[in-house]
Amino acid sequence: MSANTLDASLAKHVREKYADYTYDMFMMNMSAELEEMQLFSEYVDVLNEKKIYTFEAARGGTQGPENDLDRFNGEKVHVVNLSSYNYLGFSYHPDVIKAAQDAVAKYGLGASSSPVISGTYTVHKQLEEALVKFFGLPGRGVSLFTAGYSVNLGAISAFIKPGHHVIMDSASHMSIVEGAKLSGGETSFFRHNDMAHLEELLKEKCDEFTRVLICVEGIYSGDGDYGNIKDVVRLAKKYGAFTLVDEAHSALVSGKHGRGVCEQQGVLEEVDLYVMTFSKAFGGVGGAVYAKKEITQYMNWYAKCRMFSCALDPAVTGGMAKVIELAGGPLGNERRERIKENATYYRGLLEDKVHVTPGDAWVVIVHFGSESKTLALNDYLQREGLDTSIIQFPAVPRNEARIRMFITSEHTKEQLKKAADIIVSAAQKFDFLKK
Repeated sequence: MSANTLDASLAKHVREKYADYTYDMFMMNMSAELEEMQLFSEYVDVLNEKKIYTFEAARGGTQGPENDLDRFNGEKVHVVNLSSYNYLGFSYHPDVIKAAQDAVAKYGLGASSSPVISGTYTVHKQLEEALVKFFGLPGRGVSLFTAGYSVNLGAISAFIKPGHHVIMDSASHMSIVEGAKLSGGETSFFRHNDMAHLEELLKEKCDEFTRVLICVEGIYSGDGDYGNIKDVVRLAKKYGAFTLVDEAHSALVSGKHGRGVCEQQGVLEEVDLYVMTFSKAFGGVGGAVYAKKEITQYMNWYAKCRMFSCALDPAVTGGMAKVIELAGGPLGNERRERIKENATYYRGLLEDKVHVTPGDAWVVIVHFGSESKTLALNDYLQREGLDTSIIQFPAVPRNEARIRMFITSEHTKEQLKKAADIIVSAAQKFDFLKK
């Protein structure tokens, strides 16, 4: 088949079947040709022609409670923003911006080197010290990374060696899964938050020769529920395993002082590797591991994605140090209370009308079922004035697609009411009202 014939065949197939495609269908190809790339390109072109491609829309301002979107096809829409995880609004706080500007003025735009060569600046040490002080445990250290994804990749692959074992919650983020694969160790999954299943695996895998790392999350962003960290730690201690808790969606927000679900469940001191990302409640980019000093010092050298990457840029680093200061004071307490109030209020508007994952977290999940609805549904939501994050297969099981919404401390009740009204309207139109 010639290239032209192939292109025409792909285009025809995509135009006829575009609504049936899911993300995973463009990931594999058994031939030497670039068919999956051509097919995906055709797919995006068709969605744009039909004016229902809602992804990659450029935001016209800060990630605040409302935003202006420039859609891929040139259309402009104004939306209530429930797609950003800027939970406490720190990304645009004037003091944070000023701290970032001051750091750029002093250190320049980038670090221009690996952190173990010449890329570590005074401002990096200040951030490390601020984090150690914020979490408040003796003998702890911090290892900084340039991306939240890289933290799990680097931490797990440095901590676990071939011949050892990683046990993960089945709902774990892809960065945990890929970090486990990268380590060269064996891997297992336990059913989501199922402690009996976890214990079965620990009985099977733990012995005096095998290092076992259990990886879980404070809040699972695909489900909007909390990890059972207290019981995970209890089982880890019982069988001599180690624990990694990814607090990406809970650091600065959960717990009395914002130290995460580990603090909230009373096990902060007992967790071996505390992972945080700076792109959520911190409002920046990057991340860190908080652990005993000997562990973080080792990771500084043996987490390859840190060792062989440029250090965190000075502007973000300076901004994150200011965020820690604000989060640890009265403003942090005030915003933590407000985000909980907002999440409770928003859930209350929806619970009787649509299928909402139960709980009180600020990640609110509404289930709509078939992924065949995704494109038209997301387009409808944006046009009606609501921006969300939609998850479909293969990120979740088939026919369990869902709308994921991130509530922040900075949303007003009016904005949340508008968002809830749009969700209910969409549920009527796309047939996922609670029955």
